[in-house]
Amino acid sequence: MTRLNRRRFLTAASATGAAAAVTPGTAFANGGDGRRPDLVGVQAANGASVIAQHLLDPRTMDITIDSVALGQTASARIVLPSRFGARSGASWPVLYLLHGGYGNYADWTRHSDVVGLTRGHDVLVVMPDGGQLGFYTDWWAHGGSKPGWETFHLTELPQIIERGLRAGDRRAIAGLSMGGFGAMSYAGRRPGHFRAAASFSGTLDTLHPTAGPIYPGPFANWLLQANYAPNGYDPLALFGDPTAQRSVWAAHNPLDLVAKLRDTKLFVSCGNGQPGPLDPPGTDPSATAVRYEAAQALQNREFIKRATVIGLDITVDTYPGSHSWPYWTREFEKALPLLLRAITTG
Repeated sequence: MTRLNRRRFLTAASATGAAAAVTPGTAFANGGDGRRPDLVGVQAANGASVIAQHLLDPRTMDITIDSVALGQTASARIVLPSRFGARSGASWPVLYLLHGGYGNYADWTRHSDVVGLTRGHDVLVVMPDGGQLGFYTDWWAHGGSKPGWETFHLTELPQIIERGLRAGDRRAIAGLSMGGFGAMSYAGRRPGHFRAAASFSGTLDTLHPTAGPIYPGPFANWLLQANYAPNGYDPLALFGDPTAQRSVWAAHNPLDLVAKLRDTKLFVSCGNGQPGPLDPPGTDPSATAVRYEAAQALQNREFIKRATVIGLDITVDTYPGSHSWPYWTREFEKALPLLLRAITTG
């Protein structure tokens, strides 16, 4: 996305989805104190600022941030607490949901009932853009740092929602596939920052020696050669070369960060790479989504084994199934009570 030179404040104008410009600060349909949350102009400490806001329904809004860390704009979808309007002075626990590779910030509301499932709970749900293949890191970039997805997610965005929506310091994070990597990597890189972290079919060992049935070699090589290079990216810009810059890879790799998750409640789920009950009848075991889940299963087994050996608080759910949304939706519903308890009690 290109950087925008003007502010926009939009709200849903009708059930058909038409939008119209409105004045910031006018009445908010959710009742309570009658105030619409107005984030346009709210800034992070480094100058990143909200330049657009779009109200989708009384609890759901999209914001566009002109990010210094990214050098471009990025969006986030936010689901407000059910009593947001009624508790004007409250601070709110936050649940971050991260999308997978080739996805975007709207995926969780497209494929799951996150709005309905969190109704009645006093939590902010924040679903940020993570880039097509951003991989939840400030890119190594041969000594640079852009795009700086980690800084966007862990510094700019939190400061904005703290200042604009009174987000508190009780946080949980969850994600699928690439987002599962992000959830565990962020929690490991910021010990104590998140009370709970969940991964659904996550990439939990980027340095695994095999990519299993999807590539004849290490997983890192498959990740770069089959995804970054074909899409026009410099394949070494992400973390550098897996051998020459192995320390950079390890510093972000969930498996290498396991010991730093000791104070975080964990939920890890993954399919076994065989067609399961939520796959279409007659699914071929050699289908891409099945084979890729088999590769993820190798990594998840190693992560679970290491976490168990050192006595981490981990809940595990493994099952027959592929790398696909029906399973992630189901697993999210299983993990949600754990995530909510971690940030709303104690």
